[in-house]
Amino acid sequence: MTGLPADPIAPLGLDGFAARFREGDITSEEVTRAYLERIAALDPKLGAYQYIAAEQALRTARAMDQLREAGVDLGPLMGVPVAVKDLLVVDDMPTTGGSKLALQDLMGDEEGPFVQALKRAGCVILGKTKMVEFALGITGVSESRGTPWNPWDPETHRLPGGSSSGSGVATAAGLCAFSIGSDTGGSVRVPAALNGLFGLKTTFGLWPNEGGLSLAPHLDTLGLLTRSASDAAIAFAAINQALGLPENDARHHQAEPARLQALKLGRPRNYFFDDLEPDIATATDQALDSLSRVGATFEELDVPEAPEREDYFPVSLPVSLVASLGRERFEANKHLIDPVIAGRMESALAVMAIDHVALDNRREQSIASAWDRFAGLDAWISPTTASTALPVSDLSDPKTGLAFALSMTRNTQPGNYLELCAATIPLPVDSGKLPIGFQVMCPGGSEAELLAMCLSLEEVFGRAGQPPLEEQA
Repeated sequence: MTGLPADPIAPLGLDGFAARFREGDITSEEVTRAYLERIAALDPKLGAYQYIAAEQALRTARAMDQLREAGVDLGPLMGVPVAVKDLLVVDDMPTTGGSKLALQDLMGDEEGPFVQALKRAGCVILGKTKMVEFALGITGVSESRGTPWNPWDPETHRLPGGSSSGSGVATAAGLCAFSIGSDTGGSVRVPAALNGLFGLKTTFGLWPNEGGLSLAPHLDTLGLLTRSASDAAIAFAAINQALGLPENDARHHQAEPARLQALKLGRPRNYFFDDLEPDIATATDQALDSLSRVGATFEELDVPEAPEREDYFPVSLPVSLVASLGRERFEANKHLIDPVIAGRMESALAVMAIDHVALDNRREQSIASAWDRFAGLDAWISPTTASTALPVSDLSDPKTGLAFALSMTRNTQPGNYLELCAATIPLPVDSGKLPIGFQVMCPGGSEAELLAMCLSLEEVFGRAGQPPLEEQA
């Protein structure tokens, strides 16, 4: 990979970059140029970006350097180059929502408060990352805009996870310092897990979704894909500050590691540990054993509400999407939509309102009962996915693809269904092996506690390795 600059922030972490940036040892323009050079070298194969805003990013980076020289400090994200999923509107950048359809009437043409907060925090937006069309897909496969290449296997095109597929690949390949995704049923956690990253699904309603494409307004959450729990804790607190979260809210402040010896973690007996691929089962058992050795304790519990997601999501997501898009527009343009996505959307046309309302009513009851099951526990834990990233070619059979998609969301969709906040932490794997994620779930509003636990778990597990990028430039 001669001449390709190293990822300029990954070795430092966000905290290390912030310290060097404030001291004047490194500039935002310098790191932004390095990321743009890496994008130019690697993204023709990886396909993480839908749009690259090179000149715009460099102008912003130079402005951040000038502000720093003038004594202005916008916080720990000042001058940090980031990537944004292509469902959020960013000024002077196109937004496709992963589709070939014109969707501006659904998204508007003004930045929402979240993107504005990124800019207030001093982030440099490098561009927009690819996504599954309308965010309705977990594998990352997209006929409409292309399927990004999971960087962990240079020889075989493997699933990147979706729908935040480009965000996962861009962060794993060092094409940004961190990225923004959205999570309606696992769309941050699954690509994070399959690409060896830390992924944070925030509580529903914490981060505003206005100014972008919505899949399901009652479920959509924005989230982070980062190289580490430490980076996520820094970014999470800084974004909350920029959004104006009250100072007395613990999520306004950067989390500190929790005491592992005091942690009591719930291990679900049902559902979450079923039918695991051998590598996933082995890595998870080793992770639980390592936590036991440092003093964490486990309590088995049943989560009878978790399987309800199987009835809920295949109805609620297509119904919400077709309702937003409009039946007439969908039927007139479905030939332009990814056929797998179009098939899922078409199923909404046969749903009766009474059945949809009944599912929502059941969900409200299940949220309350599930939260009660956290009594005496700090979190629930599970594997993030039941398997590692399959080759894209394995999903050529629609029946195989659907079955695998359902298995990929088995452990993540309950978090959205039950209004939890959740994170995935990469587990250490042997050289040549594919990434594996370890999921931690907490009641909604508990991100401060969730991140504190993840910081400690990361210390026990160790940092994840890096994909073999030298073979892909």
